[in-house]
Order: sequence, then C-alpha cells, then structure tokens
Amino acid sequence: MTEQTLKEKTARGLFWGGISNGVQQVLALLFGIFLSRILSPGDYGMVGLLALFTGCANTLQESGFSAALTNKQDIGHEDYNSVFWFNVMMGVVMYVILFFCAPLIAAFFEQPDLLWVSRIVFLSFLFSCFGTAQAAYLFKNLKVKERAKIDIFSLLISNTASLIMALNGMAYWGIAIQSAFYMALGTLFRWYYSPWRPTFTFSIRPLKEMFPFSVKLLLTNLFNQISLNVFSILLGKFYTIQQVGYYSQAYKWMNMGGGLINGAITGVAQPVFAQINAERSRQVQVFRKMVRFSSFVAFPLMFGLALVARELILITVTDKWIACVPILQILCVWGAFAPICELYKNLVVSHGRSNVYLWANVIFGVSQLLILMLMVPFGLLWMVTVYVLAYFGWLLVWHCLASKMITIHLLDVVKDISPYLGVAFIVLGCGYLASTFVENIYAKFALKVMISVPLYIGIMRMANSVIYQECFNFLIKRNRNPL
Repeated sequence: MTEQTLKEKTARGLFWGGISNGVQQVLALLFGIFLSRILSPGDYGMVGLLALFTGCANTLQESGFSAALTNKQDIGHEDYNSVFWFNVMMGVVMYVILFFCAPLIAAFFEQPDLLWVSRIVFLSFLFSCFGTAQAAYLFKNLKVKERAKIDIFSLLISNTASLIMALNGMAYWGIAIQSAFYMALGTLFRWYYSPWRPTFTFSIRPLKEMFPFSVKLLLTNLFNQISLNVFSILLGKFYTIQQVGYYSQAYKWMNMGGGLINGAITGVAQPVFAQINAERSRQVQVFRKMVRFSSFVAFPLMFGLALVARELILITVTDKWIACVPILQILCVWGAFAPICELYKNLVVSHGRSNVYLWANVIFGVSQLLILMLMVPFGLLWMVTVYVLAYFGWLLVWHCLASKMITIHLLDVVKDISPYLGVAFIVLGCGYLASTFVENIYAKFALKVMISVPLYIGIMRMANSVIYQECFNFLIKRNRNPL
C-alpha cells in the first residue's frame, strides 16, 4: 500500500465515518422522540432491565478475539475461520444458557412478562455471533464506507419496524424485537459486503496466539459492562420499572451529546499518542492541547444540554418523561468531563499498559457497585449524584496513573480547562437569567440557545482563543476543499 493510497483511504474513512456517526445520531434522535411519545417509562424500563445480561453475553461471546484479530499483523484465512467458529460456538452456548435462565431473571425482578421479552432480546447476540469475523475483516481492511452503510441501513429498517409495532400497541415488544432485528440485519449486511467466507475447518492455534491480549480485553469489557449497567439492575430490583425507564431515557439523551465528543476523542487519541510515544515532552503538549479542545467543545455542549433539559424533554417527548430531567442534568455534569477521562485512558493504553487499564477498570467497577448498594436507601437522585461523584474521584486516579508515565501536573490540567469552564458558566448563566421571565417553553428554549451560543463564540473570538481559531480555520478550509 503506497503512502498516497493510505492517505486517500484515511480521508475517505474520516468522511464516511463522520457521515455514519452523524446520520445514526439523527436517526436515533428522531426515532427516539417518536417512540418515547408512544411508549411509557415502564415499556423502556422492561427492556432496560436486560442491558447488563446482553452486554456481558456479547462480551463473553466475542471474548476480545475480534479486536485481537484486527491488531494481528500477519493474518490469513485460518485466523478468521478460528475466530468465526469460536464466536458461533460461544454465541449458541450463551443463548441456550440465558434462554433457560430467563425464568430466574423474570422472578428476580418480579416481572412475569420479562420471560419471553428476555428470550427475544437475547437473540441479538445469537445473530451477531455469525458476523463478528466479517466485521473484523471490514474494519481491518478500512471498508469504512461499507460499514457506514451497514450501520445506517440496519438502524433505519429496525427502528422503522419498532415504530410500526409501537403504533400497533405492541409496547415494549417492539423495542425487544428491534434490538434482535438490528443485529440480524447487521450480520446479513456484513456477509453481503465482506468477501471472506468460513470453511468447515477449525484450528485452536490462532486462538492461543491471541489469547494473552484478548483475555485482558475480555475482563476489562466485562467490568465496563457492569459499570455501565449496574444502575438498571439496582433500580429494577429495589425501585420500580418506571424509574428504570426514567434513568434509561436520561442516559440516552446524555449519551447522544457526549457520544459525539467521545467518539472524536477515542478515534484519534490513542494512535496519536502512540506515534509520539518516544517524545515524552511532545506527548505532554499534545495531551494538554487535546484537553483544551475537549473542554472547548464539551463544557458548553453538555452544560448547555443540562440548561435546556426541561424544555427539551417537554417539547420532544412530552411531560410523561419530566421525572428524567433532574437525572439528565446530573449526568450531563459527568458528560462534560468524560472526554478528559477518555484521554487519560487512551494515554495509558498507548504506553502498552493494558494490565494497568484492566485493574483500574476492575477496581472501579467493584467500588462503584459497593457505593451504589450503600446509596439504595436514599433514593434515585442521590444514587445518580454519588454515581457521578465516584466518576470524578476516579478521574483523579486516572490522572495519577497517567502522570507516572509522562510528566503531567494536575495544576496544568486545571489551568487548561478553567477558562472554558468559566466562560461556559458565564454564558449559560446569562441564557438562564434572560429566560427566567418567559413562560412559553418554546420561547424559553429558543432564548436560552440564541443567547448562549453566540455569546460563547463571541467571547472565544474576542479572547483570541487558539483552539477556537484553529477549529474555525479548519472548517473554512474544509468548505473550500471538500473531500
């Protein structure tokens, strides 16, 4: 592969990756609004109870071998074939186990309907296990355009089916079927776009070679799944299914904003850090610049989402979801700092310290579970608040771990984020005060946005912000020289 060809593929990859992510966010937003208007918090909560089971089952079924397959330099048919049949075997075994565990899950949450809802939802990882090797092939060979089409078409068709079922009174059954249908379509499209096909042979040698890397990734992903979904389990057991729905709705809205930023950060941070791994002083400079960029984008976006949360929920999904507003506002506080935490994590991984990455996630997952268990008697909002505070505490831990690899001073990081944090609070405070005397929710929402956004940009421009100027110049250049 020539250097010019690599540049062209990278440019096309960025272009189609941007289109895919943007279109998926828009589709998720539109379908989410329609479904949330039709369905109740209890309907969302019913499927939300199963998030931990499906997440862990998917992780166990894949076992980290797909990522190991992607990272392997010399790869052949035998490698893909071994991973394919291993994933199929694990997928079938996991589905059979969870199929017969469904009565226990339904009894644990005291929700009889969860019996067949869970068996339908669990079909998602059974379908996906037949497409993991194909997905690895497309990813490794930079087939970004094809992957974008797969994601968009699968999301569009499956969500349309879910919407039709919801309109016909099928409630949470539509959400359950949508998740399985989405995975089935994704697998079908991966077989269509990938030229690789399995054969009826199997060798354990490639799996043994990839195991040292994959097992650490497997354990890390398992604890990440526990960390992400423990809330739904505790709420479903000790509270009501409606509160599971409120939390799921709030997390979904927060993730739509935070996902755009985190996706951009994780897409470039690790390879950039790895390329300059030997130049520690330069790595510090790059890290701090990425911190400033994250702060420049994340603070106004996430704190702004918290500012307009009430009006946004009332306008889009109606007042039946009003109880999720304070949850969303608290989660947005963490969402503003999450990209900085991702930078620390990518920095640790770029130094080859997968063992540090693993144990940090394990210890945090266990600590988080214990903290949340202690907070159960105090109510949902206190649980969410302590949940976010725990993340802030662990952000300091990630800083300590990263600072042992390169010299990053906490005071320097605080100096980097403080100007953007201060300006964000000032402009959002102005937007809040200006809208105080407005009663109409549409006018209130519009006024907050119309005051905060231009004011933030104006202050950045007048302050001669380097990050703002570089972003502005980049956008101007892209408009003049589109891909």
